[in-house]
Amino acid sequence: MTTTMIATLLLVGVFLALVFLRVPVVYAIGTSSLLVFFYLGINPMQMALRFVTNLNSYTLLAVPFFILMGELMGAGGVTETLIDFSRELVGWIRGGAAMVNVVASFFFGGISGSSSADCASLGPIEIKMMEEQGYDRAFSTCLTMASSVEGILVPPSQNMVIYTLAAAGVTSVSIGQLFLAGYVPGAVLSIVLMIYSYYYSKKMNIPVTGKFNLIACIKSLGRAIWGLLAVLIVVVGVITGVFTTTESAACAVVWSLVVGLFIYKGFKLRDIPNIFHNVTMTLGKVLILIGVSGSFTYLLTYLKVPTMVSTALFNLTDNKIVILIMLNILMLVLGCLVEMACLILMLTPVILPIWMSLGLSPIHLGIVMVLNLGIGLLTPPVGSTLFIGSAISGIRIEKLAKKMIPFYAVMGIALLILTYFPQSFMWLPEMMM
Repeated sequence: MTTTMIATLLLVGVFLALVFLRVPVVYAIGTSSLLVFFYLGINPMQMALRFVTNLNSYTLLAVPFFILMGELMGAGGVTETLIDFSRELVGWIRGGAAMVNVVASFFFGGISGSSSADCASLGPIEIKMMEEQGYDRAFSTCLTMASSVEGILVPPSQNMVIYTLAAAGVTSVSIGQLFLAGYVPGAVLSIVLMIYSYYYSKKMNIPVTGKFNLIACIKSLGRAIWGLLAVLIVVVGVITGVFTTTESAACAVVWSLVVGLFIYKGFKLRDIPNIFHNVTMTLGKVLILIGVSGSFTYLLTYLKVPTMVSTALFNLTDNKIVILIMLNILMLVLGCLVEMACLILMLTPVILPIWMSLGLSPIHLGIVMVLNLGIGLLTPPVGSTLFIGSAISGIRIEKLAKKMIPFYAVMGIALLILTYFPQSFMWLPEMMM
């Protein structure tokens, strides 16, 4: 066995072994990388250099602003206004409470950019609302968790920013195009969840409540628009070229602060230090992960792992459909075991060259990868959104995971649509940019 093969097995094997032993993923990455550096005789100072290099990115400055924007909007009272607007918009349809759950997550996802934040903020309100209309608590919780994945597809999403950083070593990816590409996939996921919710409501004979009222709908939109404007500032600013991603995110933070303090009045000046504390804790985890993963991705490139994986796949088959299935399975399986941001950083340099060799766009891979890993957030053993759903509902994780099986299937349908029919969403970034 060659030195390269042994080093590759050591890197991947030690990492996976530590993950299975429930060692924090940052330590798993660092330990496996350091061992391989020593094995290959590379100066360990390269590890520190890669840490700094990975964090030395102007684009990365947008991440703390997006996290802060989500915290300010969540604390500012935007949650209730979005649920009220969603209720007026779709609450009168059969399965209205479930529909409201899905639509509210679509809107809130554009503000929070996080599945976990979506589930934690909207979950208690939505689950109670659905139970009052006759839905089972487990179904309500599962739908809340599934719809929260819209939050990482609908822009602005910090995970998409991280993807552009990870792809930079292979090709340049426009964050504006990636943001625009996220809207239709978010809508596709919403539609398949709403169809399943309609089927479930009809099967369980959940009564229809209320009627559509155009005036009430316009009034509720008027209250919700202040929060939604933060998203428009980011997306419109980036695609028109008025702002860079970082500048638009900073402007959105200022707007979110004004809205939370003076319009929705959800928090006061004395609450701001606590909000910044939450942001700092979240940001610290993200930045350490990005920094440490620099050495891991450096070793993957040094050992030519992308080339090895690509050669192995094309030796098995040259059928594009089969290769895409295998890549999706790889992302789904690893998404069940490792945190999302970490996997984006590690998998992108490996999968992107294969993806592009099939004649597919890196924007397409960004969407498919985010949805794949988003499903991983809902699966044991490390699904953070699954843990949050269990905490807010009081239902054991094992029971929730079992009840999630139909939702996995429904989300799988959305994944297949986005994988094999990229023009279903690629038309928007191509037309606008």
